Amino acid sequence: MAALKSVDFTVDKALAKDFLNNFANAVGEPKYLNILQDVANRKRRAIYIELDDLVDYKDLDEAFLQRVTENTRRYINIFAEAIDELMPEPTEVFPVDEDRDILMTQRVDDGMDNVDNSDPLQKMPSEIRRFFEVYIKAFSKGTPFTVRQVRASHIGQLVKISGIITRCSDVKPLMQVAVYTCEDCGFEIYQEVTARVFMPLFECPSNRCKINKAKGNLILQLRASKFLKFQEARIQELAEHVPKGHIPRSLTVHLRGELTRKVAPGDVVELSGIFLPIPYSGFRALRAGLVADTYLEAMSITHFKKKYEEYELKADEQEQIERLAEDGDIYNKLARSLAPEIFGHEDVKKALLLLLVGAPHRKLSDGMKIRGDLHVCLMGDPGVAKSQLLKHIINVAPRGVYTTGRGSSGVGLTAAVQKDPITNEMVLEGGALVLADMGICAIDEFDKMEESDRTAIHEVMEQQTVSIAKAGITTSLNARTAVLAAANPAWGRYDLRRTPAENINLPPALLSRFDLLWLILDRADMDNDLEMARHVVYVHQNLESPSLGFTPLEPSVLRAYISTARRIAPSVPRELEEYIATAYSSIRQDEAKSNAPHSYTTVRTLLSILRISIALARLRFSETVAQSDVDEALRLMQMSKFSLYSDDRQKSGLDAISDIYSVLRDEAARTNTMDVSYACALNWISRKGYSEAQLKECLEEYAALNVWQIHPNTFDIHFIDA
Repeated sequence: MAALKSVDFTVDKALAKDFLNNFANAVGEPKYLNILQDVANRKRRAIYIELDDLVDYKDLDEAFLQRVTENTRRYINIFAEAIDELMPEPTEVFPVDEDRDILMTQRVDDGMDNVDNSDPLQKMPSEIRRFFEVYIKAFSKGTPFTVRQVRASHIGQLVKISGIITRCSDVKPLMQVAVYTCEDCGFEIYQEVTARVFMPLFECPSNRCKINKAKGNLILQLRASKFLKFQEARIQELAEHVPKGHIPRSLTVHLRGELTRKVAPGDVVELSGIFLPIPYSGFRALRAGLVADTYLEAMSITHFKKKYEEYELKADEQEQIERLAEDGDIYNKLARSLAPEIFGHEDVKKALLLLLVGAPHRKLSDGMKIRGDLHVCLMGDPGVAKSQLLKHIINVAPRGVYTTGRGSSGVGLTAAVQKDPITNEMVLEGGALVLADMGICAIDEFDKMEESDRTAIHEVMEQQTVSIAKAGITTSLNARTAVLAAANPAWGRYDLRRTPAENINLPPALLSRFDLLWLILDRADMDNDLEMARHVVYVHQNLESPSLGFTPLEPSVLRAYISTARRIAPSVPRELEEYIATAYSSIRQDEAKSNAPHSYTTVRTLLSILRISIALARLRFSETVAQSDVDEALRLMQMSKFSLYSDDRQKSGLDAISDIYSVLRDEAARTNTMDVSYACALNWISRKGYSEAQLKECLEEYAALNVWQIHPNTFDIHFIDA
């Protein structure tokens, strides 16, 4: 501290003034003078002094920079005083803030004449004149601290911290300068408020009142006082920064002025600010003794992952997305770019890509809402990389919350009622589903959850709200989130001797809410297992995925592409209505015929088909849904149960060729036609999970038996007998 006392602040003020006056950006324009002109014209209020600029400025030494970072609060005042002296005259007409401007004019005209300069309380503080706020922005480079890395040595310094915002208070006015008027002498008395609590003045301290021995009564003038917007937030360590076995630490953050309303619970942010102590006050001070609390006074906020709506594309990203959109195979490339180090699961990745894209929310004229978010449940044997897929999706999504079934209570998922430490009121603190609003909530070990906790998800999945009636608070919170769940079957592994309903072991009310329930069975297959083993060994050795034939897209590019796709709201054309209705009714018929249904098909399934089709149209940047989108949606629904169907076929004793023939024959009989186009045939059998090579083999085999004739060029089929 002794070193700080010997600093000549007038010299530093001159240096700050020189820097603001002469610093030019890369183009050669005076950066800070332009900002000051905007401030004078009332176009902006916040002035950010960037440390990167201080480094680039030749005339400043390192000692000045060190003083700014180690005594930041003092240097904010120094820069503010320098700005007061440099502030240019306005060049444009701006809207008048009546209260403030009229009061300032009055003070200048008559208030200054009757001021007795010997009394410091009667001098007008510079804070009252200022209509701008100064912030010092930390270096853009450099690794941010975690909450537990900020120590006592950082007190008073500018630090950069990364974490997730868990709680935000309402924005409230914070008194900066209290203004009083004396009933006897009529003087204006100013009291600057620097702490969280202050003692109001009751007796007039002016010399006139002292000479007259009059204890002038002071009246607080709220309209003349200066208030600042104030918000308190809480930042918590990210899960990956917490050492094993420790509880994540959190830190209070004070946001003032223009920085308020910049963060919401669930945002992953990087905050730079001044690390300061705050002593306890009132009754808490008696209990705390010498202990003080610490907080971070925020100076700048950087969002790690912006919401899709806030995403602004850079020029190179725009070009890249336009190039990708012209690529005919973009759907497959985007899907394979999700977790490329995980082998196979191509259709599962396609489903997860569509989960990220989603469909637009629909609001009917009577106020009823139809959700657009897709919900996916991955149910499968242990070791099929379900959790890895979940983690990767949370990494790609702009807003995601990852939680596990055992570690989540119903209250932790929805909302908890807590006492606000500032106001002592009961407040709601959002749980995982509320934190993931407008994002994705990934719930691992879904089957291990208590039944009572699992019911908390029902309302969120369909109505997308969390209704609370606790401790006198009755309200509804938004939870417009897509739920991605991963679960094991009832006995750890899928038991082929039992029915699917017994294996899945989730109530029908919950199953019907999932748009896609994906069953991944781990079967022994010599060729597949060899390929997978090679893939895993390659990833282990080289720490990257083997070549996919193209460069996988980075998560940031995926986010940019998806944010562009989400701006489109495709519609379903009239000519597809009958096609979708027929497809839905045939799924219902198939389920009615089967002894043990694999899924519960309800009207929600029809809405799921529409949602998936619209998401596919969004990926193509198309304004209308095509028949191919509906076919792909139906194929994904079929493929999600593929591992079970393949088992049914083995039981029925049908080989692939015979099964393909029976599918084509049944479809031709249903549509009452003798001719079947190759495209339709391929569509029908791909829904059943067969490949084009198997279809061609079947066509040749049955053409040799003279069951049908094949067109030599188009491969269209003509049945010989009815």
